[in-house]
This record gives sequence, structure tokens and C-alpha cells, in this order.
Amino acid sequence: MSGVTRPISTLRPARVLATALALSPAAPMALQAQNGAWNAEQVLSTKEWVAPPERIVEAVLAPRYLNVTLTDVSADRRWFVHELGDGPVTMDRFSKPFDELGGRFIDFRASRDRNLTTRSNVGIEVISAQDGHKVQIQIPRGARVSNATWSPTGSRLAFFVHTDDDTHIWVADPSSGRARQLTRTPVLATMVTDFHWTGDGSKIATVLVPRNRSARPVEPRVPTGPQVKMTEDGENMLRTYASLMKTPYDETLLEWHATGQVALIDVDSRGTENIGSPAMVADLDPSPGGEYLRVTRMLKPFSYVVPVGNFGRVEEIWDLSGSVMATVEETPMNTGLRGDNVDAPGAPGGGQNQQGKRQVAWRHDGQGLTFLEQEPAPEGDSAAAASQEEAGPGQRPRRKDRVMLWKPPFDEGSLSVLYENDTRLNAHRYSPDHQTLFLSERQGQNTHEFAVRLADPGTKHTLARWAADDFYANPGSLVMEGGRLPAGGRFFGFGRGGGGGGEVVQLSPDGGSVYFYGTQYDKDPVTTAPKSFLDRVGIDGGAKERVFEGANDGQFEQLSAILDVGAGTFVVTRETPTEVEQSYRLENGARTQLTRNTDYTPDLTSAPRERFVVERPDGFRFLVNVTLPPGYRDGRLPAMFWFYPREYEDQDSYDETARTYNKNAFPSFGTRSMQYLARLGYAVVEPDAPIVGKAGQMNNNYEHDLRNNLAVVIDSLDARGIIDRGRLGLGGHSYGAFSTVNAMVHTPFFKAGIAGDGNYNRTFTPLSFQNERRILWDAKDTYLSMSPFLFANELTGALLMYHGLGDQNVGTDPAHSPRLFHALNGLGKEAAMYLYPFEDHGPATKETLLDLWARWAAWLDIHLKTDAQAIVSDEGSGPLK
Repeated sequence: MSGVTRPISTLRPARVLATALALSPAAPMALQAQNGAWNAEQVLSTKEWVAPPERIVEAVLAPRYLNVTLTDVSADRRWFVHELGDGPVTMDRFSKPFDELGGRFIDFRASRDRNLTTRSNVGIEVISAQDGHKVQIQIPRGARVSNATWSPTGSRLAFFVHTDDDTHIWVADPSSGRARQLTRTPVLATMVTDFHWTGDGSKIATVLVPRNRSARPVEPRVPTGPQVKMTEDGENMLRTYASLMKTPYDETLLEWHATGQVALIDVDSRGTENIGSPAMVADLDPSPGGEYLRVTRMLKPFSYVVPVGNFGRVEEIWDLSGSVMATVEETPMNTGLRGDNVDAPGAPGGGQNQQGKRQVAWRHDGQGLTFLEQEPAPEGDSAAAASQEEAGPGQRPRRKDRVMLWKPPFDEGSLSVLYENDTRLNAHRYSPDHQTLFLSERQGQNTHEFAVRLADPGTKHTLARWAADDFYANPGSLVMEGGRLPAGGRFFGFGRGGGGGGEVVQLSPDGGSVYFYGTQYDKDPVTTAPKSFLDRVGIDGGAKERVFEGANDGQFEQLSAILDVGAGTFVVTRETPTEVEQSYRLENGARTQLTRNTDYTPDLTSAPRERFVVERPDGFRFLVNVTLPPGYRDGRLPAMFWFYPREYEDQDSYDETARTYNKNAFPSFGTRSMQYLARLGYAVVEPDAPIVGKAGQMNNNYEHDLRNNLAVVIDSLDARGIIDRGRLGLGGHSYGAFSTVNAMVHTPFFKAGIAGDGNYNRTFTPLSFQNERRILWDAKDTYLSMSPFLFANELTGALLMYHGLGDQNVGTDPAHSPRLFHALNGLGKEAAMYLYPFEDHGPATKETLLDLWARWAAWLDIHLKTDAQAIVSDEGSGPLK
């Protein structure tokens, strides 16, 4: 993939600009301002990288990546690990050549996934859990790092070291910071992008570049035939994948990239034990003792209609000679006709429709594999009919769900049932001695967490029971061994996170209780902030005792790690709306600060904000958030709206989204936070934009609700004296960009628009989009009315579009922006377009980010500000640094 340079169309006079720019990565770094002044017209028309005013540069590039939340704790609870970033990736690294193969992007020079090249870090530090002092881990000069992973004992830290030519595994002593290279042969990190410690920490399992590997295949100079696709029988409702295999050469290249040597590396001696012959390895997982490996191989044939993630695969158990002892699961290629999703095979959780083995994992005690599986379906039509009759009309035959244990040698005779349950299980975990199961089942809206002692499987010990639709009754989630805390669907701490498959539960010192960690929300979050909690729950009887409760009196506290659950020693984070999050060791009631995080934009943290509810003419109520310029007191301002519409069935379903509001949270900013425009004198308005209707038909009201949402927000802000309604801009990214252009063709409210990585013609996604599940031919009027391209002649205001030329999002092909620009140019509308080389669905590189901010600022400066208010003078645009 490479940047494409398109010619600049003829510029219209003065402020009427219709420029299509494809920015070359080889272009000079920045526009030099003339006489140090900001020249908005010149910023918009230049073909080189430009930078915004310095106060925007400062906010975008603020080193927030140096701040740390202490979560990744070593098993001995002595250290936390923190990988050190260096800000947005630069274009010289982002534009390194790579192979694009059916959704896989491979840095072929270094034999690794491109993300390991573009999203790696520059250093590693470990932070003491006792007093917060730091130890820098040694890494080679000029190298980059990723995948820092604690050994099971916590005495060592392994990580990838990336150079231009290869990737190796290094191992460090956290106490001294001394590190050494472990692998003698480079790692093949193309498909398997991590590595795994064995249970005792003596070895690491990985995939290496095969010995005597052939040279990278060369594409034939002369084409050998056309690109070919054939339909299959049936209605194949595929998404519009951006990256697919196309030619036999792609197939050859993929096989070459995927074929690697499974190996075990001895951490002390550096000895390498090759396991079996090279194969197309897609995943790898060693048993705790290192005697066996779960190996997932990608299978042929390949496909030209679905990405690599949908290709067939087989999961096997190998011994150390590479012999296949058993097949765990074989998944055929999913071309779309099977209706399920194998983009992430073996994903934790096991959906309600997943068949076969679920939550497959090695038992931590080395006994073998544990997994969930329903009992076999009844054989024969009569048996199936009888079972169907027992289940009731329209219901599937009820089959027992089982917790299984598969011991070596992994034959039929070594497979046993540990426990059977009448309903389907959502999760299975163990006590440290593996004599008690901790299970979760759900019937309708009711969730039941319970324990079963294998010596008495007929008795269920209820730990928690609640209705899933009773949000405020949620008891939290079980804490896993090592004090790992559930957060955002993953578990903090050493090892491979807990997804409910075979994990070991944290017990109290007396073994009689478990712990639940969660956040308690109030029904009126505007008045009462949420608070986190840790409860001890008795296995026998379910008696509950609160062990920790975070403060919520103007601050928000939560646990980030448990150091000693018996002694009540924790690491706690604390933040307020004006104070950045810090971590503290909490022990015997005393707090020791462990971090020194920095608020890099204190003026924006303390900037005036308003949060209020508006009501549409139809009675629907929704939230609006406004950020005002630092120091603002009164007066009408130009305003920039930034939004992303979402669909709801009714008021109640919308109101549920506000339940997790935390008024004590510290404001979070990133490289594209639109609040930065407040530094340039704009009111930044971020309204919710609910599209409301019957299930499956919400978009019938899309245009109507879109207009009424924006109208009531503008009226309310006007009544409050905040905005000048004659100087309004609107913008959004992805679906927000799509909705921005829709608003500009269906309403007269906005003088300027900014739309990024959008879809502007729904006939390009005819088989559903976003939350619309009807196809074009069943909802033609909806698809057409929601396609702003078809109403381009009605555009009001001036539209700036940007698009990443490597956009991989299934609905936003980069062709959308040039097509709309072509139409607007022909219709005499004001527009500009910027196409960014290599960028995916959202800008990543430093150059692109600063360039976008410069052009956004210039666009709004021209269209929303008076000459007296325009950005001036003392800053200029300056060179990028």
C-alpha cells in the first residue's frame, strides 16, 4: 500500500475552497507561516504537512502516556510493570513497507504483525508496590518493546524487543533492571503475536522463524490470470470487508508468512527445543508443566470473499515431539453462510449459540484440559421429537450442560464429566485445590452465581443471584487468584486474563469465602456519584461483608490491585474532577502515594462546563455536554458541535446509558479531543443524538430525529446566551461523519462541517449497516433517504472531509470521500478533502494528527469567526517537531 497523489482542482477565489489533497509521507514536514502569522487560506491549500497553533499542538502531543495506573502486578505483589510510550507514531515508521493479506498486515522485513512495528513502545519500567520507586529495564539502544509479561512467580519479566530487522524475546530481573536476550532465532510474530510462560516459569513457548526458510515469494511480473470470485448457493450476507485476498500470489505469500516453528525456550540455558515441523500456526498455549501444547493451525483452502480471520482452523494437542495427540476442535471456513462468527475462535465467555467445546483452558493444577460442553443431542427423530415436546413448543430440547476434564493421553477413555447442570453455564472457575467449582448460569433475565463442591455435586451454594435487568442490584464480579480485579471485561494481574474458563478464584485466608468486586451506581448519578466496593461472600450461606468501599464525596476511589486480601492491603486509585488520578498503597489505614501523574492541560480540566437535558417536541429528553473556553464568563460564542447518533427503542432504553455517569471522574483527553477547540475560543457542544423507533425500524425516523435533536440543542444554547446561532459548525467521525453530512443536506443550521472517515452512500453497504439489519431491497426508502450523497445538491455550509487511505472499517471505504467531493465540486459547493496515506479508520500518526488539527482550525477560522476573532499572529503554524 502506498500514498496516492491526486491533482489539485482549480481553486475558487477568496474563501470558496474546493481542494482535494492526498498528502505524501515524503513531503516537507510543515508549512512555515509568513511573518509568523496564521494564514488560514494557505494552511488549507498547502500540499505539505502543517501544524496548528501551538496551544493546540501542546494539547494534542501532551505526554499523557507517561501517566500510569498500577494494575499489572507481579505474582509476588512486589512490582507493577509500565511500558513507556513516546507519543503518536511518526510517519517514517508508519509508512514502512508491509504486506496486506486479507485483513492481516505484516512487516515483511521483520517477520511480524505491523501493529508490533507501529504501536510498540520505547521503554519499560517497574514500579515498587511498597513505595513507588522505579527501576528502568535495560533494552538495546534504538530498539522498541512490547508484550511485557510477568513470569508466574513474578521473579522475571519477559518482553519483545523489536528492531528494524527482527523480533526477539528478552528476559529481565525486575529488582536490578538487568535484561538479556533469550531467543537465538528471531520470533515469527506474524500470526501469533505473543508468547507464553510455562506454569513454573522455567520455559517460554513461542513461534520462531523456521530454519532454512525460503526467501519471500516474489510476485509474478506477468499476471497469470484474472481475479476470480464465485457465489455459493444461499444468501450470503457478508459485510463489505476492506481487505481481502485477491490472487494466487496472495495465497502463496500468506502461507509463507504464517508458517513458523513452534518452540520451547529454556529461560536459564537459552536452549531451544523445536516442537514438530513448521506449520501455519495461528495460536499457541503450553500446558502448565510444559509437557503439552495446544496448537491452532490455519487450514487451506483460503478464500477471496472473507478475511483471514474466517479461514478454517484446527486446534490440536501436541506432545513435545510434535505428534498430534488429539483434536480439540476443527472449525471449517466461515464464508458467511453458516451465520456464525469465527473472527475470534475460542473467545472467552461462550455465547448462548456457541456449540461444541466452550471455554477450553488448561487446568492450573496440571491435570489436563477443562471445558464446558452440552451433553450429546438425542439420536433419532423420535427421541428428538420427545425431547422437543418436553421442552415446550418453540423451544430447543433441553440438554444438560457439563464441566469436562480431559486428562492425558487425551483419548476417549481419559475424558470425564466433573459436573452436570440443568441449564446452560456461562462460566466455570475453580478453587485453588480444584475441589470446588464456581459457576454462573442464566435463565431469562436471572443470573445465578454459585459454588459446587465436587464431593457433593448435588448441593448448590448460592453466592449471588440477581436479575440482569436490575442494573443497581449487580453484586460485582468474582475476584480471581492473585487479587486480579475485573475491569472492562478483563482481569488485572499476572497470567492470561480471566474470561470464565478454568480460572482459579481468590479465596479468603480461611478458605471459606470468595470476593466480589464492582461499582455501585445511584439512581440519581447527578446527585450521588458511584462508589467501588469489595465484598467478602461466604461460600456456605452467602453471608456478605464489605471489605472495601471507595470514597465518593467529591472524589472517586477504586481498587487497582489487591496485594494481601487477608491483611486488607490494596492499591487504590483516587481522582477528582480537577485532580488527575494517582495510585496509593493502602495498608493499616495509612496511604503511601505510588505515582506522580501529571495534568498536562489544567486549563481544560478546569474549563467551564455545562451538562443539561433538553426536550424535543415529541417529548423525548436527552443530554447535552458543553465545554467553554477557559476563563469564559458570558457572551455569545461561535460553536462547534461534535456528535455520533445512536439508536434506541424508547426513552427508558436511552436513559439507561446515563446510569454509569461519574460526576467525580477526572476529564479524559486524547489526541482528537474536540474540547481543545475551546482554547481557540469556541463553545464545544457534544450532544447525544438519539434516533428512536420500533425495534428494527429506528432508522425510519432518522432524518426527522436528526433534525429535531439538533434544533432543540441550538434553541436551548441560544436561550442560555452561549452561542451565536449564525456561526455554528458540526462534525463527527465515522457514523458521526455520515450524520454530519446528512445534517448539512437536510438542515440549514451549520455554516461549516467536518466529516472524517464516513460513508455517504448507503447503497454501498446494501446488506445492512451500523444497527440497521434490513437490507436495501427491504427498506429501500430508508437507505436512500439516509444517503447524503443523493442530496448533495442541497448541502448548506462548507464541508471539510478527511479520510484515511487505509481505512479498514467495513462500512467506510475510502472511495466515499472522493465520490462526494466530485459531486460537490460539480454542484458548485464549498468543500475541501484531505486523504491521508496509510491511515486506518482514525488518524494515528503525529504528522496526520497535527495536520488535521491545523486544517480544522483554519476551516473553522474562515467560516465561523469574524476577522476580528480570527486566530492571529503571535504563534503562527510553525514547523512540526
